[in-house]
Amino acid sequence: MNSLSAEPRVIVGKSSTKLAKDGRLPAVVYGPKQEPMSVSLERLELEAFLRHGGEATVIDLTGLGKPLQVLIHHIDRDPVTSVPRHVDLYAVAKGAKVTVTIPLSFVGESEAVRLGANLVKVLHEIEVESDPSKLPADIEVDISSLAAIDDRITVADLKAPAGVEILADAEEVVAIAQAVEEEKEEDAAAPDMDAIEVEKKGKDESEEEAA
Repeated sequence: MNSLSAEPRVIVGKSSTKLAKDGRLPAVVYGPKQEPMSVSLERLELEAFLRHGGEATVIDLTGLGKPLQVLIHHIDRDPVTSVPRHVDLYAVAKGAKVTVTIPLSFVGESEAVRLGANLVKVLHEIEVESDPSKLPADIEVDISSLAAIDDRITVADLKAPAGVEILADAEEVVAIAQAVEEEKEEDAAAPDMDAIEVEKKGKDESEEEAA
């Protein structure tokens, strides 16, 4: 189980600057059985977690006097540096299922793509419902079934682990093998014979006047 340490945060608002100097960032914990609680997280610890975890990873939140299991619900990032500025943590109720978005991982080799088709990934993540303890890090999409142009994989073709329900429409397209469009060369425009004749005639008349 992944874990993050948190500290209660009594003063909010202007304390964010001091938190940043101390290497921490503000966060809030809330849930169906958890009153909203302001806390702070260690920035380096959070960044290390984000390198291998995500929204679907259950976290043991320590340091608050009682054990809490949470999911990262939202991260507010600086629009320029992408550095986290604030984190929303969703406290999971024991025995309750959660709805989260899981990334899709494309695996295997497609015969159609090997022969030159484009692999168009229509979906990159998908919404699922599950017990928090059974949430997978991702759901694999095996593209080996794409053998010919226009072959496609739909949500119905995905295989979720036991206890995990995919909420997307079964007919929704996940990926498709698409033909490569060839650029057509434009035909050279045929010469305008009338224009050539007029130009030649005009030249003859000019030469006669000069003579």
